[in-house]
Amino acid sequence: MQEVNMVCCNFENNGFGDPQRRAKMYELLSSLQPHVVFRQEMWDAADDGSSIAYEMEQALGLRCWLGTGSCTALLADPKVFQPLKEWPYAGPMWVQPPTALTFRYVPAAPTAVPLLLVSYHLNYASPQLRAIEAEWLTTWNDQKWRAGDAVVPLPAVFGGDNNSYPIPGAEGEPRIPVLADIADRPHRVHRSYIGDEGTRVMDTRPDDILRGAGLEDVARHTAATTGARSALGPTVGASLTHGPAVRIDRVYVSRPLLPAVVSTEVVETAGLSDHHVLLVKLDGEVLSELLSTGGRA
Repeated sequence: MQEVNMVCCNFENNGFGDPQRRAKMYELLSSLQPHVVFRQEMWDAADDGSSIAYEMEQALGLRCWLGTGSCTALLADPKVFQPLKEWPYAGPMWVQPPTALTFRYVPAAPTAVPLLLVSYHLNYASPQLRAIEAEWLTTWNDQKWRAGDAVVPLPAVFGGDNNSYPIPGAEGEPRIPVLADIADRPHRVHRSYIGDEGTRVMDTRPDDILRGAGLEDVARHTAATTGARSALGPTVGASLTHGPAVRIDRVYVSRPLLPAVVSTEVVETAGLSDHHVLLVKLDGEVLSELLSTGGRA
C-alpha cells in the first residue's frame, strides 16, 4: 500500500522564538514522514524575509505556503502534490485566515480530479465568529472541477484547530466538559454560547456545520470503521483553569474520500506545544482511484 501521511500541527506560538524548540518540533514532524502538514500559529514566520518559513521547508523537505498574517500554513511534498491554484480570499470574517490551495495528486491519472487542502484556525474567544468561520470553510467543500464534458465536485481535506468540541456520541471519545469543569470564567464564555433556553451550551457548532456540509471527522470515522478508539484521543491536555483533556484539533475530509482513510493517530508533543499532533494516513492507491473516478469509486 502506498501511504499518504497528512499531519495537523498547532505548534504553540511557533516555538516562542526558540530555535532549539523549533528544531525539536521539526524532528518530531519529520519522524512522521509527512506528505502534507496543516500548520497553525505560524507567528513570525514571515519576518526577516520569511526565514523561519524557509527553515521549516529545509527541515521537513516540503514546500511551504504561508497564509495571511502568518496565522496558518500548508506544507506539501511537491513530488506528491503539485500546486494548481491558491485561494487567497477566505471570506470577510476571519481573525486568523486559513491557507488553502488546489493540488493535483501526482500518482493519480493525469485526468484525475484534483483536491483542495485547507489549513485553518477557528477563533479562540468568540463562539459566534467560530460558527461564521466554519460556514465559510464549507465553501471549499462546494467547489467544482471540469473533467472533460462533466463538472464534478472538487474533494477537500481540512486540518485545523477548532477551539470547540465535537458533537458527543462517538464511543471512546473524551467527554465534553460542563461549565463547572472550567475554572477560568472567561474561558467558560469562550467555549460556550447562550442556547435557546437562555442557559450556556458547550460549543459544538463548528463540528455540526462542517459535518452537515458533507465533511466527516476522520478520527470519528477511523474509530467507527476500525474500532481504533485511540483515534479519538484528546489533542489538548487537562488544565486546572481550562478543564479536562479535549479533542480540539481535527481533520475533516469530503465524504467521497472516506474510503481512502486508513488510520488516525494522536502523537504526543512531549511538552513542545499545548496541542498534540494528528497523523492521518491515507491509502494512496485508493485515493488515486477515487480522484480518477471523481470520488465515485
